[in-house]
Amino acid sequence: MSEISAAFVRLHARLAPVAFVPEVRLHQADEPIGLWELTEGEFRSAQPPPFWAFAWAGGQALARYVLDHPETVAGRRVLDLASGSGLVAVAAARAGAAAVRAVEIDERAVAAVALNAEANGVRVDAELGDLLDAPDAGPAEVVLAGDVFYSAAMANRMLRFLLRATRAGARVLVGDPERAFLPRERFTELAGYDVPVPPALESVRVRHTRVWELKPGRPRADG
Repeated sequence: MSEISAAFVRLHARLAPVAFVPEVRLHQADEPIGLWELTEGEFRSAQPPPFWAFAWAGGQALARYVLDHPETVAGRRVLDLASGSGLVAVAAARAGAAAVRAVEIDERAVAAVALNAEANGVRVDAELGDLLDAPDAGPAEVVLAGDVFYSAAMANRMLRFLLRATRAGARVLVGDPERAFLPRERFTELAGYDVPVPPALESVRVRHTRVWELKPGRPRADG
């Protein structure tokens, strides 16, 4: 974990319970737009916006499901993909996962995951990298992903990776708040929740969010 990135997280986010998952505390930004502008302005880099600083609806729903159904991950090796704040990874660790690996492409997100795991007294292996072109999910028996179908390009890459993970034997669960690019026909619904969200990010105070399980299969020839 970069000390500079960890210092940035501590400076711009405060530790507080998650609205829909109060058992978990995360470093969260009080004012989303200000931090977003800061990372795009003075601290501009090739990294994405600060997804790590907010508890997004898909992650909250997936974390809630995992904590309410610990048998989903208990005793299993878990991969939290595009982990953001690490909320889902922390929930999996609290639910008794044998090992939890949280992967992100943003160095500050990796720092946030490590800090949040420490704050919650759990072990999460936070890793910087892009796995979406990998042949499978490695040793993971369960793959979790919250709010990852937010653009066409991301959805296409993500679905292909997740399908490869299912073919290698992993169970794949995603949390999604009715984003336009989720290929619903590929999934089976497991649960639905009304999740509190920051109005500055979502334009509403509550977003209906579902937890889905991916059906094993192959990508279509058209992508």
